Amino acid sequence: MATTEKRDYYEVLGLQRGASLDDIKKSYRKLAVKYHPDKNPGDPEAEEKFKEAAEAYGVLSDEEKRARYDRFGHQGMSGMGGFDPNQFSDFGDILGDLFGFGDFFGTRGRRSTRAARGNDLRYDLTLEFNEAVWGKEITLDVPRSATCTTCSGSGAKPGTQPVTCTGCGGRGQIRYSQGFFAVARTCPQCGGAGKVIKDPCATCGGAGRVREEKQISVKVPAGVDDGSRLRVGAEGEAGYNGGPPGDLYVFINVREHEKFTRRDYDIHSEQPITMTQAALGGEVRTDTIDGAESLRVPPGTQPAQVFRLRGKGVPFLDGTGRGDHYVHVAVRVPTSLNDAQRALLEQLATLEGETPPGEKRMLDKVKDFFTN
Repeated sequence: MATTEKRDYYEVLGLQRGASLDDIKKSYRKLAVKYHPDKNPGDPEAEEKFKEAAEAYGVLSDEEKRARYDRFGHQGMSGMGGFDPNQFSDFGDILGDLFGFGDFFGTRGRRSTRAARGNDLRYDLTLEFNEAVWGKEITLDVPRSATCTTCSGSGAKPGTQPVTCTGCGGRGQIRYSQGFFAVARTCPQCGGAGKVIKDPCATCGGAGRVREEKQISVKVPAGVDDGSRLRVGAEGEAGYNGGPPGDLYVFINVREHEKFTRRDYDIHSEQPITMTQAALGGEVRTDTIDGAESLRVPPGTQPAQVFRLRGKGVPFLDGTGRGDHYVHVAVRVPTSLNDAQRALLEQLATLEGETPPGEKRMLDKVKDFFTN
């Protein structure tokens, strides 16, 4: 009786020897889409090609099997099992994404009966500038899922317990045969839990959890900045099947201040001074987060000059000190002058070797008189 000789696995997948694992997966995906039995019902040739591609992939995707095949060919696969249709971890990943078979292959949608940690929650909190600088204790109203106190999270009516699912015998999966495949599918009766609640809790409807809005006190430490994140342990969603709760994360947003700009732990502000204060020096009062402070302006201060007030910035989060406050000087030039002010400035201009605007106009008139 004649036997059909197996094709080379690389030829089956349309690849050259030395192809990467990624290329092997891509090629198998294309063939799986093309020849899958669900897309070619009643076509034995397509089913055979699909099986052939799966067998090739089962060998070439395994490092040990591929090395042996490269050395000895099909003879080297004797006793190594080539393709095992009951091992679906990798095939479920590939075909599940293509055909939506995640549930069919048992890789998605299965409810676990094990205890699991609850989800974390996020709360966005907006603070005023000074609240972020000095800290504040605040109460948040946080909507969340909590363990049902009536059934203690079991979902069953008090005095009763979930029973083993008769559809799957408590396994959570039902095995089916499809073509040459033997596959497992999530039990539709229990949703993969393996147990069924006959008498659900009246409070939570069998979910084991209820919605609530809890008031949570949060201490915002001094020195938090825009974008800071605070973690409040065990104040997130309730756990599943008796698992621990998640955490609450508070994300800080800080409003801008009309006078101050913050850079890390330092404060920056602008302080207007007059021309005479800049030239002669003196004491001015400038605002800080602690209130008004005295600032000494030395003679000859230039526009945009910066002065530092040590320790007048934002408190460090670790409580070890504070940043500094930087005062940027802005020399204010008067927009209008009375006669006395103008006379003094013209006198100053003469002393500086400059020609005051009024004198210049007179000289121009004299010059015009002799030239005309």
